[in-house]
Amino acid sequence: MNEPGSHADRMARAALTWLAEPGNRAIWTLVQQIGAPTALDRLLAGDVPDRWLRSAVTARTAAGDARHIAADAMRLAEEAGARLVVPSDAEWPARVDTLATLEIDSGMRVNRDTRPPLCFWVRGDLPLGETLERSVAIVGARASTGYGTHVTNELAYGLAERGWTVVSGGAYGIDAAAHRAALAANGATVSVLACGVDRPYPVQNSEMFARIAERGLLISEWPPGAEPLRHRFLIRNRVIAAATVGTVVVEAAARSGATQTMSRVLALDRPGMIVPGPVTSAMSVGCHELLRKYPTARLVTSVADVLEEVGRIGEYLEPAPRGREHLRDLLDEESSLILEALPHRGTATAEELAAEARLDLRTVLRRLSLLEAAGLVIRTEGGVMLASRGG
Repeated sequence: MNEPGSHADRMARAALTWLAEPGNRAIWTLVQQIGAPTALDRLLAGDVPDRWLRSAVTARTAAGDARHIAADAMRLAEEAGARLVVPSDAEWPARVDTLATLEIDSGMRVNRDTRPPLCFWVRGDLPLGETLERSVAIVGARASTGYGTHVTNELAYGLAERGWTVVSGGAYGIDAAAHRAALAANGATVSVLACGVDRPYPVQNSEMFARIAERGLLISEWPPGAEPLRHRFLIRNRVIAAATVGTVVVEAAARSGATQTMSRVLALDRPGMIVPGPVTSAMSVGCHELLRKYPTARLVTSVADVLEEVGRIGEYLEPAPRGREHLRDLLDEESSLILEALPHRGTATAEELAAEARLDLRTVLRRLSLLEAAGLVIRTEGGVMLASRGG
């Protein structure tokens, strides 16, 4: 039975993801047209018009039988406590399907093959789609500074505390700080991997990955056992961009993977948020370049800023930051002019104030009554004086 979600469909999707790297435009289109099992049959028979794809499949099948490798991947997944999630499953994260419309103006294959995943390998008990429904990605430099780590901790902890899932890539630096802060807040976090879920990378973060698998999710498009090859991180980034409501870049060097992720976020018309950094820091060069290059990118400095971008309209409105309010700030313009005209020491007559403030005497007398009632001036036999200098 070749129906969506059937065993044959799942095995075919697993095999196709092994045959060619995820996001392949030609394969995804073929699956949409004729289904995964039939698409696999045609690819293995060489019955596809794309010459490059035919050559790639031929080279790949020299390394093994795609169907046998898919069966092995299923066995490894079961041993690792993982499952295969396909688009027909209730827990499929529908937001990633918007990758079907993603077009990047570049001739590079990683920018052309940006189609939706065929499947996800998932470790963790939380339902994938529901967990990603209210999620924010926080990404950035591996060689993060103390400043970047501090900001990431504040953002990730605050978002998790408010019920948002924190998504990142599990790498050193900003990624790891985001995951750990979300865990510290007893929140959900998802690590999108560029390798098999049974062998998360980097291995030095193994303890963190184990905690994520217990309380969040580890997900990957690559089957168990897959290695973290360099180009796979760039392929993976499109999922981080598409699966979340919005993405925050905290620190990024020039030409970093985080800036590539942001280009996809903005191309998908999702909230793209950038944390500014010291102009002297090499780890903020990429952030500042993004702000210059993309007018739609938003500068954020707090959890409140992020929530205002990703929340529903009016859900997280915050008052604009301002200093301590003084009584003088509430005065009308004429009253302010009269206060400015009063000497710091001693008194002045109403006539002297009218001349200094360039107001008519009647207006001065009327405003002086209001200022006296507000406790800002004192009337004496010798004239008017300031009540205090601290108002």
